[in-house]
Amino acid sequence: MGWDGFLLLWCGLWAVVALVGLGRSLAGVTADQRKVRLTGRIVRVTQPRHGGSRKGGIAVVVRYRDPVSGEEVTVTNDGERGETITAAWEGREVGVGYPPGRPHAYRFSNAPEQPGRGLGRPALALFLLCAGLVALAAVRWGWPWVLIGVAGPWAVAGIVQLPRAVQEKAARLGRLAVLEAVPGRVVAVLRDVSVDDDGHTSTTITPVLSFTTRGGTAVTAYCPTDLPGQAGAYGRELTVHHDPSDPAVFTLDASAGRRSVERGVRYHVLMIVVLVATTVVGAVLL
Repeated sequence: MGWDGFLLLWCGLWAVVALVGLGRSLAGVTADQRKVRLTGRIVRVTQPRHGGSRKGGIAVVVRYRDPVSGEEVTVTNDGERGETITAAWEGREVGVGYPPGRPHAYRFSNAPEQPGRGLGRPALALFLLCAGLVALAAVRWGWPWVLIGVAGPWAVAGIVQLPRAVQEKAARLGRLAVLEAVPGRVVAVLRDVSVDDDGHTSTTITPVLSFTTRGGTAVTAYCPTDLPGQAGAYGRELTVHHDPSDPAVFTLDASAGRRSVERGVRYHVLMIVVLVATTVVGAVLL
């Protein structure tokens, strides 16, 4: 079988996978659609031990109401339990989900989840189908089709997403404008040592921050990476700028946060320009 035949087989296979996945999604039988989704509430937070590990996130106890019996269920985030909870306070709402009939396999998310459509695998299959079509076009009509087939769709996607990126920028700048400044303190510094395949050792330092909002909510959270001298930060007093509506959104440098938002949109525009230019070059070389 030549390259043409192999690529045609590749495209046909992933086209079938994408169609089957889309059909399952329309029928509402995907695992993501059948997943039981609940809203839990943190009822207890355990402060991490100084010198301990960041694995598993901040230890919390979560309570939610069982949809079958109507009784309240209390669980913890010990072990592999989905998303890592890096900011916690009593009363915070988190998402709890599990496969149908398997409540013991619960997983947490940092916010209550909306019902999914199960389109992740069909989207991956569609991506692989497009990759095969680009490769087939390159084999049959020349390598410039790689530039067009790769850069063109991404350029279109970037242009379509640009208005949303601008709106998100305005929303994030609006939230940064109303941040409240409160005193905070580093209550622990966590250390995780890992060894790669070559035997090299690396250490990850994670300061743990504690602060109280003006509304009286006591928050424990992993510190962002912009804290200088993290290894010796234990006991350090500092100022925390947090979103009054969501204390999990905070920064130690509000000005740096605004610069980061501005850079994100500029990077988005720059990538669109590069992708469009690459597509034009491919068209000229045909």
